Amino acid sequence: MKIFLTGATGFIGGSIAAGLLKDGHEVIALVRKPEQSSAVAALGMTPVLGDLNDSDIIIRQSREADAVINAASSDHRGAVEAIIEGLAGSGKTFLHTSGSSIVGDASGGQASDRIYEEDALPEPTADKAKRVDIDNLVLAAASRGVRSAVLCNTLIYGHGRGLARDSVQLPRLRRQAEKSGIVRHVGPGRNIWSTTHIDDVVEFYRCALAGVTAGTFYFVESGEASFGDMSQAMAEAMGLGKAQDWPLDDAIAEWGYEMASYGLGSNSRVRGHRGRQELGWAPSAPSVFDWIGKDMLKA
Repeated sequence: MKIFLTGATGFIGGSIAAGLLKDGHEVIALVRKPEQSSAVAALGMTPVLGDLNDSDIIIRQSREADAVINAASSDHRGAVEAIIEGLAGSGKTFLHTSGSSIVGDASGGQASDRIYEEDALPEPTADKAKRVDIDNLVLAAASRGVRSAVLCNTLIYGHGRGLARDSVQLPRLRRQAEKSGIVRHVGPGRNIWSTTHIDDVVEFYRCALAGVTAGTFYFVESGEASFGDMSQAMAEAMGLGKAQDWPLDDAIAEWGYEMASYGLGSNSRVRGHRGRQELGWAPSAPSVFDWIGKDMLKA
């Protein structure tokens, strides 16, 4: 297939691209900078210079492609509208990447026993309402003749398979520990996130590309862990002392409000049944603790 991909230079998008190329697909990659063009071309993709605000480029590339994957931003409505416009009436597949912070509770590191299912999502917080609106726009595109779906990723761990090596959440904890000599988690670290290895994420996108149901929302998850436990595993792997609590205000000063409150200080516990039942997705990568202990520090 000829697949138009946004986010090819990022952690998720680059890993997806590597998997698609391995399967023999042609990948057309939207890139913002000329120097990125040569980098993605060296990996086997065809670069198209532009950004998420270039609606005309996105519409044209979407029309010319056999399928579109948006892995650049979960929050750029204009890009999603352009993709839908380009695909309307075609019956082609559109996979949109979201993130499970949409159910995050910004608990400051406190625990929660609330678990969310794909067909019973809560009303979003004010911080996440715009992202959820975009997810709903993608799902509604099924009524416009687009085979659209939202793939809502959880905490992703593992090393990227493309240009970007690091994911969003755990590497921030590691970098702070390398700088300070102390692994810290937000508050008491009792907050829990569902997790998935990047290799299993790539496999999910491959399965979705082949058999996704139009207008469907999918959680991508294969386990869960508390930040306190992940932080302590990281401290042991790095040869540091016991992981320590960090007040939310200090975490915000280090990582910013969004990352500290939602990415690292919230609960995001979900269950993804549809990928397994409808797409045949069978996650097989090591657990987050195995990866931290055995692979995190590898180059």
